[in-house]
Amino acid sequence: MSTRRLTVAQALVRFLAVQHTERDGTEHRLIEGVFGIFGHGNVAGLGEALLGLELQDPTLLPYRQARNEQAMVHTAAAFARMRDRLSTYACTTSVGPGATNLVTGAALATVNRLPVLLLPGDVFATRTANPVLQELEDPRSLDVSVNDTLRPVSRYFDRVNRPEQLPAALLAAMRVLTDPADTGAVTLALPQDVQAEAWDWPEELFQHRLWHVPRPRADLASIGRAAAAIKNARRPLVVAGGGVTYSQATDTLRALARSAGIPVAETQAGRGAMPEDDPLALGAIGATGTRAANLIAARADLVIGVATRFSDFTTASRTAFADPDVGFVTINIAAFDAAKHNGVAVVADAKSALEDLVGELEGWSTDAAYQTEIADARAEWAATVQAAYRFGNVPLPSQIEVIAAVNDAVDVGDVVVCAAGSMPGDLHKLWRTAGDPKSYHVEYGYSCMGYEIAGGLGVKLAAPEREVYVLVGDGSYLMLAQEIATAVAEGVKLIVVLVDNSGYASIGALSESVGAQRFGTAYRYRRAASGRLDGGPLPVDLAANAASLGADVERAADLEEFTAALARAKKADRITVVHVRTDPLAGAPDSGAWWDVPVAQVSELESTRAARTGYEEAKKVQRPYL
Repeated sequence: MSTRRLTVAQALVRFLAVQHTERDGTEHRLIEGVFGIFGHGNVAGLGEALLGLELQDPTLLPYRQARNEQAMVHTAAAFARMRDRLSTYACTTSVGPGATNLVTGAALATVNRLPVLLLPGDVFATRTANPVLQELEDPRSLDVSVNDTLRPVSRYFDRVNRPEQLPAALLAAMRVLTDPADTGAVTLALPQDVQAEAWDWPEELFQHRLWHVPRPRADLASIGRAAAAIKNARRPLVVAGGGVTYSQATDTLRALARSAGIPVAETQAGRGAMPEDDPLALGAIGATGTRAANLIAARADLVIGVATRFSDFTTASRTAFADPDVGFVTINIAAFDAAKHNGVAVVADAKSALEDLVGELEGWSTDAAYQTEIADARAEWAATVQAAYRFGNVPLPSQIEVIAAVNDAVDVGDVVVCAAGSMPGDLHKLWRTAGDPKSYHVEYGYSCMGYEIAGGLGVKLAAPEREVYVLVGDGSYLMLAQEIATAVAEGVKLIVVLVDNSGYASIGALSESVGAQRFGTAYRYRRAASGRLDGGPLPVDLAANAASLGADVERAADLEEFTAALARAKKADRITVVHVRTDPLAGAPDSGAWWDVPVAQVSELESTRAARTGYEEAKKVQRPYL
């Protein structure tokens, strides 16, 4: 057997460089490159190995320098989402804080079913120098390190304590990364002494390897049951999730909707599954949904979930589907999700299952009265959106008007990126999609503050031909803005719209709704007289901060200036941050839906007692869907 003598780290990076995926006859690189921040736990192992590979050929496995470990996982996850989970990045860190900084990013990737490979350094496997710098000692076991915090947020976790273990660990990791039903963050913890240890590796480990990503077809009996349920329904509704896009099933979904006259509502991840002008497109559903979608959902007698997890925002905490006899058909590649709500479970790839249903439903359609009702609901909501977009809030523009200006500025193929705070909800219900499922990129599975700029970088790396607009609030910006410097270093152009409302507007509104009076949600000085954070606004200059990180910066005092600044940013050839202040109290049109956030049962505050009364009323219509 022919062998090659390399260190564990050298063998690992050479293996990653030759991994590929294939679906529908098209081949992709599985690991597009490696993001990394080096420290004593990985610099002599993976750092040396990546340098050697770069000197040989920089295109084999490109290294990209990040500024924050959490952020680089977000970038990798956004890249994977943009590439329909067929390609991703690896992320390497040192031991200790570098490794634990991965946890939030790993959770986000796993919640959203996005493949990301994590390669944290670990403490000595030989224990010859224990405790090493940044090692957390556990008196219960010397086999525990801080990397074990990654176990619950990883779909696969392994610690490579010996060189002989590496091949099996690598194959197991690639299996999970390429399994659409089981993917998420994958962690291979690499003790720093093992990384540098040499071994004689079989040459076949470094041969081109193709991982076939299947399209599992549904059991024909389940397709028959699903078709029968649909034909027996008078008011069916499709809820399209993110898997519709990952499966590249949008055209098939649209064909089914149009042939059968079934309206389609969309989750955050599923937004863009239908073009906005399609007569059967209801837009967003649930707690941040449109009134059109929620009105139809409340009366639906059958809900057809396609590649959705049915999160609490989608179901409005199980109040959205109000028909007492409502049934469910759930199409999902993951059996865990397909079994939700005790409906007809169809375990299959979304595209293949929809293709089968199109054939089964040929010649069947909902009646004209239902389609007229859908049209009326759409028209009423369109008028609501138009009024909100042109409200003319003074003296500061509303956040919605800023979103409207961006919506007007984007071209077909451009991408809007957002994550946490109040903007995702406003975008979900108000953004007008053009039918490109990749043009709307909002991370709401984990709703992670700080995802926006790092995620925008991942989107642009995955699709450099597209213009990318990152919408980020001041709260998220203050948590994780460092990847502006990474975009500058990599020559990646982004348009970052920095919406500054001097606080946490989203939680402020939620706080008020539960009777907590917006406590702790505005950025204010602490007054000595009261001892509370109720003084004047803080003099934080986020635009100056963005400039200090290397971005070009535009400051807009009003909506007219903002629109002009957006136009200049679009013509620019590098990252530009457009800063605009908005009115934190200007809200969005009501979705007519509810979100279950428990209110204190007893309180001395009248506001809380009143909120509790409303909460108990809302709970009365919550359903188990069993």
